[in-house]
Amino acid sequence: MARGGTVGGGSAFVEGQGDDARATETAEEREAAWGAFLRGAGPSEKVLGEWADGLAGSPVIPEGLRVRLLGLSRHLLWHPLPPEVVEAAMVHPDWEVRQWLAEVQPNLSPEQWTRLILGERESRRRWVLVFLAADRRAELGGVGYERLAADSSARVRAEAARLRGLPVRILVALAADADASVRAAVCRRAWPHLDSAARQALLADPYGKVRVEALLEHHRDHPMPLSVFDEGGDVLQERAPRTCRLERGLAEHLARHTDPDRRRALAGNPRLDPDLVALLAQDPDHSVRFAVSTRADLTEEQRSGIGIDFDPGTHYHPLDWVGELHGDHDALRRLAASSHPLVRRSVARARRLPPDVVEVLARDEDRVVQLFLAESCDDAPADMLVRVWQWSTGSLSVPDRPHGHPHFPRTDLLRHADDPNPRMRRLALDDPESTDELVERFGRDPHDEVRSRAAADPRLTPASAVRLLDDPSGRVRHAAARHPELPARVLVRLLRDPDTAQTAARHPALPVPVMEGMLRRIRSSAPASS
Repeated sequence: MARGGTVGGGSAFVEGQGDDARATETAEEREAAWGAFLRGAGPSEKVLGEWADGLAGSPVIPEGLRVRLLGLSRHLLWHPLPPEVVEAAMVHPDWEVRQWLAEVQPNLSPEQWTRLILGERESRRRWVLVFLAADRRAELGGVGYERLAADSSARVRAEAARLRGLPVRILVALAADADASVRAAVCRRAWPHLDSAARQALLADPYGKVRVEALLEHHRDHPMPLSVFDEGGDVLQERAPRTCRLERGLAEHLARHTDPDRRRALAGNPRLDPDLVALLAQDPDHSVRFAVSTRADLTEEQRSGIGIDFDPGTHYHPLDWVGELHGDHDALRRLAASSHPLVRRSVARARRLPPDVVEVLARDEDRVVQLFLAESCDDAPADMLVRVWQWSTGSLSVPDRPHGHPHFPRTDLLRHADDPNPRMRRLALDDPESTDELVERFGRDPHDEVRSRAAADPRLTPASAVRLLDDPSGRVRHAAARHPELPARVLVRLLRDPDTAQTAARHPALPVPVMEGMLRRIRSSAPASS
């Protein structure tokens, strides 16, 4: 049998046997294969690691075994876990398990966050967990905020200032903390709630970083003069042009500054006088002009008059001010007709849009607008979704779109069975009227994407799945390795191969005693927890 590549880079299966013979198995043969597997020699450390990661993602592993995987695979904690597994991870003796739980586990309640953080005796570890909680915008429960605001570590108290849901009384208390780093960290959030005396104390703070933070907040409402800007230091001079109210003299100084970074920062200041906005719109630096072109206060006529260099292949973040208008249909109609691609892309990120706006964006010349519409908008039309499908395979944030969109066609797809485009051809198997015969035919398609789709179809015969384990394409081989009716002796070979061991360890046909045996071997080779 000729092979372009096998599951493990060599001959995976016995030469001379037909696919039907290799895919046939009696109950006695299946039991014998698993028995030999459990009695056989132990695999390499690499294979054991692949087993751990595979079992962590298994859809059929019992929860008792899942708990025993804690500390053996980081993959386990990425998946939403039931309460008993989360509870076990929270008190696991390995610090890395507890840290990774805080970093990636989606099923942590406010009460669990509180117990997880406060349960750490070492201040550095508490600081790490508070940092992760703040980054993930987690909220705490019970006495969590009070305990952290009174923590013996200034680093912990400073990081706690970023926590979501922090009560106002604690923000105000932290603004008067004995440690300057805490006062600096909390100044921005606490400022709106402080009385005049507390604000003046921060403006006169002996610690320079605190004074800078206070000045930046003070001058959101009170115009900043050039003298304060010149004496403020690098941090203030970098941030003030973006956010502060500026005296006219300082604004003019920055608009004509020799450093384009200063002019670009000023270009986004929402309080800038119109004549200075117009001046920066003609700036010789393209990045300054681009910053002006994304301002919320421009008319679309003004925006279209700014010469910008827009690279369709460059990653741009959606405009926050457009996102704030996603509920305003009249504004979205106006912005959907903008000459600026980034404005239109930001409109396309809305979850719901009026039909006329959808129609305009679905025909946009910038195909990223169509992609964002497919990824984000529940109203995206079917014909556009199919167009996007032909060139987009999904992103990390929305891997199932456009194919998983509720408007993506699910019928009348058999007409694509002979389409020259393999992305369209493979859609034929989604049609409810597609046949087992078409699955088998696609299992021999010249394009690996079509063969991969056939290999993932449960209607594919076990014989064809076994044959595709020797496919030249890795994506096809791994799809075939997940076929629900693979014989045990085939799964054993896959479990022993480093290239397919993880996929095979996720296989739904693995008996629980086999998973238990695999876990015993994994645990026996694992280093002791610390």
